[in-house]
Amino acid sequence: MNKPEEFEITEEALKLDHQLCFALYVSSKEIIKKYKPLLEPYGLTYTGYIALLALWEEDDVTVKDLGERLYLDSGTLTPLLKKLEALGLLDRKRGSDERNVFISLTEKGKTLKKETLHIPRDLICSANIDLENARQLRALLHQFMKKI
Repeated sequence: MNKPEEFEITEEALKLDHQLCFALYVSSKEIIKKYKPLLEPYGLTYTGYIALLALWEEDDVTVKDLGERLYLDSGTLTPLLKKLEALGLLDRKRGSDERNVFISLTEKGKTLKKETLHIPRDLICSANIDLENARQLRALLHQFMKKI
């Protein structure tokens, strides 16, 4: 593990192009922008799409569990789920413990999975990213996510 004393403190460290956060921010923003035309035909935003991706992996989960999986707080997640419910893609139901709200896909939500299978491929092609480089970057980012 790196220790603060291993890093030299210079003004060079404050250059924008040396900031990991800036590279991640710009890359994320630009990738999400590339998703927009791919998701518009389905009435989805990027955040709606990742919520569906999580539900296609594991359906009938609590809002809390879905929020943890997506790294989203309830203030962001609740309006998103209401929108997806209005599109007829999922249902929200209170559990026996009134504090728990369960999210489950409707048939329309389940069917949408097959209709959107092309999106990951189309995104990689539109971003002009080498597939192997994309896989390596994703693996590094997942390692990073586990550490922060």
